[in-house]
Amino acid sequence: MSTAPRLTALDALHRSLGATMTDFAGWDMPLRYASERDEHNAVRTRAGLFDLSHMGEITVTGPEAAAFLSYALVGNIATVGNGRARYTMIVQEDGGIVDDLIVYRLGETEYMVVANAGNAQIVLDALTGRVGGFDAEVRDDRDAYALLAVQGPESPAIMKAVTDADLDGLKYYAGLPGTVAGVPALIARTGYTGEDGFELFVAPEHAEQLWRALTEAGAPNGLIPCGLSCRDTLRLEAGMPLYGHELTTALTPFDAGLGRVVKFEKEGDFVGREALTAAAERAETAPPRKLVGLIAEGRRVPRAGFPVVADGKVIGEVTSGAPSPTLGKPIAMAYVDAAFAAPGTEGVGVDIRGTHEPYEVVALPFYKRQK
Repeated sequence: MSTAPRLTALDALHRSLGATMTDFAGWDMPLRYASERDEHNAVRTRAGLFDLSHMGEITVTGPEAAAFLSYALVGNIATVGNGRARYTMIVQEDGGIVDDLIVYRLGETEYMVVANAGNAQIVLDALTGRVGGFDAEVRDDRDAYALLAVQGPESPAIMKAVTDADLDGLKYYAGLPGTVAGVPALIARTGYTGEDGFELFVAPEHAEQLWRALTEAGAPNGLIPCGLSCRDTLRLEAGMPLYGHELTTALTPFDAGLGRVVKFEKEGDFVGREALTAAAERAETAPPRKLVGLIAEGRRVPRAGFPVVADGKVIGEVTSGAPSPTLGKPIAMAYVDAAFAAPGTEGVGVDIRGTHEPYEVVALPFYKRQK
């Protein structure tokens, strides 16, 4: 028996704006409002407004909250300063990636873990199962927050029109409590687009007021509402991994080229340490397939799961692919054998329904904003 998708606090507003809605990780979410290309380009050149209320917020509190999170996750959470955030992962005992996360330190003994929508319950269950023996509490706060994001080069100017919070002093991967358009919010300088921007955690009952205020304040700056479709092409251009595509339980952080998030030097044991130690050694002696960028020479778009080929053999697999509005060509991320991973490697193609289409191997990301 299928259950009805969950609705965000902005569901009626999205529909009034003519959004095309889609079921995403059990939520009814806006895919696009008009043109995906226009929405993508707005974020790259001006600003876009997103509803990300499907993300999963989990609060961890208590005297041993930092020690617990350092045990449960691969990062060293004890070194996260008050008001700062850290990108990290939660893995299985065998080192397989359960999810990638952002952990915000909200206070001396209070942290917020933000999980991907499709993994929120899995992450909550894993944290709850690992907290025994620590003086800490894990709380499901998914219903306590709506999440809006303003992304793009004009986002600081738009935000300054609706808040007196110190945005100039707010560094990337930091968050501070403040008031935005009269609404109490956690203002975080984070995002998933490759652009400067802010993510605003607010009570669901304040979401519509905040959306309307941001829409009004952003109108002179060219801000438009944006859906999940352009968020995907934005993150793809920025070389950012997506769970279920570049990250899975079949891969360790070292297999995904993200071994830097694993902090072996932290005090005490942590879940997956033994398996990850072995994975780190393997990565040095026998490099796993590497995540690379592929740019099409033609117009055909590669999709996740398509084989990457060279010399008549399969050498890898596409994990994400789409037309790139910024580059004007189809692009893809793919795991390929290390021997074919160097930028400029010749003879590499993607098998698109039986035809081997030529692709250029490039280093990630495809796009990097000018600071």
